[in-house]
Amino acid sequence: MRRDYDLICFDMDGTLTNIRSSWRWIHDCLGVDSEPNYKAYINQEIDIDEFMRRDIALWTGVKPDMKDTDLVRLFQDIPLVEGIQETVATLEDCGMHCVIISGGVDIAAEMLKNEFGFEDAIADHVNTNPDGTFTGDGLNRVNLEDKGVWVKEYQRRYGTTRERTVSIGNSFTDIPMFKVSGMSIAFNPTDPYTEEAATYTVRSPNIADILDYIIPSEKDGERRFGN
Repeated sequence: MRRDYDLICFDMDGTLTNIRSSWRWIHDCLGVDSEPNYKAYINQEIDIDEFMRRDIALWTGVKPDMKDTDLVRLFQDIPLVEGIQETVATLEDCGMHCVIISGGVDIAAEMLKNEFGFEDAIADHVNTNPDGTFTGDGLNRVNLEDKGVWVKEYQRRYGTTRERTVSIGNSFTDIPMFKVSGMSIAFNPTDPYTEEAATYTVRSPNIADILDYIIPSEKDGERRFGN
């Protein structure tokens, strides 16, 4: 089968999951409110490192001995969109590399990577002590102001180009990924800016519907299901 793309970059929160934020998921599970921290960050009163420290402090305020294994248990119940397994398997069967680029929590991204067969994943990290308890700090790996940096890094790793890359996301923080990709798909976009910036928009409970736009059918000029 002819392949037009080599690299498929997925956002996680709101794209592969049915929640706005994996950080917010932990807050909700523990019954804490991070809205003041979020407002302080948006108003540029604190930087991203302090934002993460304050969020982690909310968790340990409820559960002082909280460990990384507790996060694993919480993320086991995270609500996912339909069709992830089919989507990743189909793309990789066609020789494409599937990766996750997220400003969410890396434990959640690694769980999705391992469960569904993504080749790589990058997301933010909660620092831990040797016994798994939290140090109180986080590691900001993905700059939400320019997630495109990681698209370009994966293009370098997999030896491909912008023209042969697809990025999929749901919010304005994914627009920088779109700008360095040959095709972009706004999947259930949360704002008009994301939709306007994307090549295509897909609204569906099943992410496998993006395959129509990525995999060409055997008929000239037609997509996978003749759309």
